[in-house]
Amino acid sequence: MSELRWDPLKTSWAIITTERGRRPRDFFLERETVTMVACPFCYGREEKTTGEIFAIRPPGSLANTPGWKVRVIPNKYPALRIEGDLEKRGVGLYDVMNGIGAHEIVIETPDHERTLTDLSPAEIVDVFRAWRARLLDLRRDARFRYIFVFKNYGLEAGAGISHAHSQLIALPVTPPTAVSELNACRQHFLQKERCLICDLLQQECEDGRRIVRDAGDFVVYTPYAARFPFELRLLPRRHSHDFALLDDRELAALAETVKDTLLRLRTVLREPPYNFVLHSAPPMQLRLGKPGYWNSLPYDYHWHIELIPRLTKVAGFEWGTGFYMNPTAPEEAALFLREADLSEIS
Repeated sequence: MSELRWDPLKTSWAIITTERGRRPRDFFLERETVTMVACPFCYGREEKTTGEIFAIRPPGSLANTPGWKVRVIPNKYPALRIEGDLEKRGVGLYDVMNGIGAHEIVIETPDHERTLTDLSPAEIVDVFRAWRARLLDLRRDARFRYIFVFKNYGLEAGAGISHAHSQLIALPVTPPTAVSELNACRQHFLQKERCLICDLLQQECEDGRRIVRDAGDFVVYTPYAARFPFELRLLPRRHSHDFALLDDRELAALAETVKDTLLRLRTVLREPPYNFVLHSAPPMQLRLGKPGYWNSLPYDYHWHIELIPRLTKVAGFEWGTGFYMNPTAPEEAALFLREADLSEIS
């Protein structure tokens, strides 16, 4: 029989349709590809992009020239622009403000043919160092309420350029999904004086059925109420509200975990398209008239990563109800991933 499962972090229901019991091979589809004559993100084509605002490159190496390992540039066609004032105003019952923010591209490798999965843990650390540097810089701008880091891999997941890259978008408002999660964590802490995500992690580790990898510093598991088949949640075992506070040792441990997880997905699902989303604390800046604005974050919030293979489509039922139908039980997905033979691709 199918089950409806509640996720206290997402404050949403998922329907686990166990009768369908779709296995990894049921998701083996021929993937769409993007063909580019000349990729602007490739090594040696630095003049084809906007000027870099951060890069990991050898000392003395000039900006916007070859030699880089990771490069951060403003999006040439940004969703939000950094110049200007918000000018919040009402239009009847509606609210509107100028499209102020930041939209940046993190080019993860000079090599067009390599994906994040192909990078070594040390190279993945460089990507995370770029994220950390840009988060720390952008949060100094008082206009920004939330900084969102994400990666789309594969055309089905929204990647218009196949060269490995991720994105950062700084927003002048806190998005509803983040607000819901932040409020759920705060309410749990107010009631129990414990972190909700720490509690969920402890329960998952004690249960064990949905654990994919537990390497000490970081844990990967399939959420109990997973909305999508093979959906994963990756988080630090030690309570921490802010990704940007990780030191290089912690970034190295995280890179090992991410590398291992991506290899498991490649082995089990044959290189699926996916969305990779970082959920970290919003900037803790004093807001006029809001002395308590997210000031409990160090205690009640716990940063984490969501990794969602794009194996099914959201349709009318999901849009109309906010419920999601998952045809693969999280316990089954975790078992497939946990038992993946990584020696086949090493």
